[in-house]
Amino acid sequence: MKYVYSTILLSLLAMQCLFAQDSTAAKKKKMHGTFYVTWGYQKDFYGKSDVQFKNDRDDNYDITMHQVKASDRRDMSDFFNRPLTVPQYVFYGGYFFNNKGDWGIEGGWDHLKYIVDEGQTVHMTGQIRGVQYDQDTTINYNFWHYEHTNGNNYLTVSLLKRFTFINSKSGNHKLSLISKFGGGMLIPKTQSVILGNERDGPFRLAGYLFTVGGAVRYDIYRYFFLEASMKGAYVRYTHDKIYGEGIAKQNFLSLQLIMSAGINIPLSKK
Repeated sequence: MKYVYSTILLSLLAMQCLFAQDSTAAKKKKMHGTFYVTWGYQKDFYGKSDVQFKNDRDDNYDITMHQVKASDRRDMSDFFNRPLTVPQYVFYGGYFFNNKGDWGIEGGWDHLKYIVDEGQTVHMTGQIRGVQYDQDTTINYNFWHYEHTNGNNYLTVSLLKRFTFINSKSGNHKLSLISKFGGGMLIPKTQSVILGNERDGPFRLAGYLFTVGGAVRYDIYRYFFLEASMKGAYVRYTHDKIYGEGIAKQNFLSLQLIMSAGINIPLSKK
């Protein structure tokens, strides 16, 4: 037991020496770059897509709805009496690697909402319980409904490249263009009605996406900024969960128009 206590004591003394050395080195080494966080809201647009619904485990159907239209839902009415996370929002955190800030990395959460338009007529092919279908079908809630209102969520990481074209002499005002390239995972909460059977949620990993975007950023007194951005994505749902053991598959293009504000956290004095 004494040997154990001696070993622990020596280990603690050694760690203390190492920490002291690291602390001294950290003081000598200058910090560079800038962290930031940003929050904003958006308007979204979706391209038409084919949506496949399949269940060969506890039911028997395999149908595809072709060229389906979908819309977003901003939920901005009565904004001040609702939680900030009800509307379509974005939340990002990032880091520019040096004081000049030419290159950086950003991670974030995009909360979009995707609702297949009710009342539209689409072409349906496939089979339902052995009956073949190849006909036009009007979408209605009692037969078929599909939405991600809580939501069509993107969890992404992006590489950033900044081009500064206006920088005041005082350094208090800066205008720049930022390009963004990234990708990530889809984590939706899907509400569906398939052949009259309804399912709502839960949140789950259901696919992947690739993104490309551009932003105009106005930095104010180093610590604050406003940003207007546009972000396009190729979205692929590979195994979205619906009622029972059913799954949904689709791919589509999305476009986000985003307005946001943020806080810079510089690591250097200048």
